[in-house]
Amino acid sequence: MRIVSTRAALLLGSATAFAATPAFADEQPERDYLPSDIVVTGDADGYGTDDGLTATKTPTPLIDVPQAVTAITRDQLDDQNATSLNEALRFVPGVSLETGEGHRDEVFIRGQETTADFFIDGLRDDAQYYRPLYNVERVEVLKGANALIFGRGAGGGAINRVSKKAEIGDLRLAGGASVDTHGAFSLASDIGLPAGDALALRLNATYEEFDNHRDVYEGRFIGVSPTATVGLGPSTELVLSYTYDDDQRVVDRGVPAFQGRPLTGNDETFFGDPDYNYSDVEAHIARARIDHDFDGGLSANATVQYAHYDKFYSNIVPSGASDTDGDGIADTVSLGGYESGTVRENLIGQANLVWEGNTGSIGHTLLVGAEFSRQDTDADRDRAIFGAPTDVPLADTIFVPPFTLEFQRASNSELSTLSFYIQDQIDLADWLQVIVGARYDEFDLESYDVGNDFFGSRKDDKISPRLGVIVKPQDSLSIYASYSESFLPASGDQFTVLSDTTINLEPESFETWEAGVKYAPRADLLVTAAVFRLDRKDTAFTDPVQNVVLQTGETRVQGFEASLAGSLTDQLHVNVGYTYLDGEIRSATNSGGIGTELQQLPEHQIGAWGRYDFTDNLGVGLGLVHQSSQFASFSNDVVLPAYTRVDAAVFYTLNDRVSLQLNVENLLDEEYYPSAHGDNNIAPGKPLTAKLGVRFEL
Repeated sequence: MRIVSTRAALLLGSATAFAATPAFADEQPERDYLPSDIVVTGDADGYGTDDGLTATKTPTPLIDVPQAVTAITRDQLDDQNATSLNEALRFVPGVSLETGEGHRDEVFIRGQETTADFFIDGLRDDAQYYRPLYNVERVEVLKGANALIFGRGAGGGAINRVSKKAEIGDLRLAGGASVDTHGAFSLASDIGLPAGDALALRLNATYEEFDNHRDVYEGRFIGVSPTATVGLGPSTELVLSYTYDDDQRVVDRGVPAFQGRPLTGNDETFFGDPDYNYSDVEAHIARARIDHDFDGGLSANATVQYAHYDKFYSNIVPSGASDTDGDGIADTVSLGGYESGTVRENLIGQANLVWEGNTGSIGHTLLVGAEFSRQDTDADRDRAIFGAPTDVPLADTIFVPPFTLEFQRASNSELSTLSFYIQDQIDLADWLQVIVGARYDEFDLESYDVGNDFFGSRKDDKISPRLGVIVKPQDSLSIYASYSESFLPASGDQFTVLSDTTINLEPESFETWEAGVKYAPRADLLVTAAVFRLDRKDTAFTDPVQNVVLQTGETRVQGFEASLAGSLTDQLHVNVGYTYLDGEIRSATNSGGIGTELQQLPEHQIGAWGRYDFTDNLGVGLGLVHQSSQFASFSNDVVLPAYTRVDAAVFYTLNDRVSLQLNVENLLDEEYYPSAHGDNNIAPGKPLTAKLGVRFEL
């Protein structure tokens, strides 16, 4: 199936999208590269949400959170012209991107792969699709085990998007457009309407069309997100929101490997069927949240979220390249293929009670919360059966032999969860804080494997503790140490089906030890450094001698990271980070033996972006992404070479309403391969690509 393009008609109007940004006043607005409220608690527009920092669910300054956190603000997203989550995450050290089979977000956080540890406003958004940023205020990456806050999974960390919401008294009419050198473009708008003293409405919407250097790649995205904020009195606020995202695109699985490296010389070649490789996703997310402040330092909030995801994708994929005539040059490529459909419904309810007060001379920020969820998933998959040999000649245009579809699997699953958690942030002295808490999770999964006619059910109960100690020699300096746990049931992060093996397995466990320092030399600048160790245990391993499944597998990732974020001067704004990672299998798993290096775990990562404003009207941006070499999979047979990508930007404010922007990705035209899905689905990076845009606010 090909996607019908309306590019020509839309380009007559203007071209790609910026999510709406703050108004352009008579002079350049302040840039916020660091969430506000890093040192003192208050109602700032930065990191803290209505129930406080995402990492603690309480109004906690970022400097007092005993774990590494990376935040990407709206200003930075706009300056980089990032319109999708994976574009933004490339600049976050400690996070490496999986190609997600060309149809979904999939990441490694401190070496732990996940397709489900994605959240919006602290609530799970775990379907497999590409997440946009048009309705997002900022992106937060919380490193380390995070079960107390997020529940299951989140072993290496969690990614949370803070959504835009209507603000009472806010009137705005903003938007933008841009187009790049490949013809990709989008349009966006952000409209806010005050409707009296106690009601505000806001609508964010976008339309995008995709294109890049790859042959036949195309697609389009439609996003609409209305919100309403209702003041129910001086102490109560209700926020209602709905998001509709409709994504259609060609599924591109990249290039295969050859002789242990990505196949070179075919970076534009499409190793699939342009009439079959296709993805179609519709996502509906509706949410209602109420906040209330009581007297005596007591506050409460409750949220209900319903989500419905309907997804289908089909693809022909490369499974290897070969040299058949012995001249050392690849001349054939092997193909496989399948199609899959998933319908998922999520219902989540969460309530939190926060008390800030004292018992004698000891201060407390006490959190008590509960969460329930229900998740129903129907999934099916058919595989492609070729009528001719699947080894075809390697050429600029790949010949795909005729094929038919054969049933491979189908399943229905119902997952119910119930969670309770408690956490106390204790101020023992002006210079000493302790955070202690635990979460109880109950999981009840029932599934039916249609192909094997197997019905399975399993119930798991887990307690996840968290402990942190923070020493504060001064308000602007924190030295911390922390321990946290998380877990992942054996049915995996998507909970689609139980097998006759996984039905008997206990959840895997994750343990993170971390120590670090956070220093704010000025109110809008934060310097951090941390060392950490993450142990993943109880991983399944099939003993080849006894032919029994044991849960003795263990991996370890340890490392160091440092970051600098905020404003060095009134003109220079930066977000710079470095991570060193060392990970291996310590006890044999089904993925590999002892000493096997973890997949897609670069030893060194650098992500840096900065903006300098020469005048109120003229500014420039410069970015750098570096990853050292890494293995594409646990086989350790294919290496993704090290690379360094340089980006740049120029910003020009025409007047108090209109601003122009030029972004250049891969300024030095580096040939690189940033991510993979296994050994033979390797994504080539974009060549030099320029994007010109305009933003306005009336």
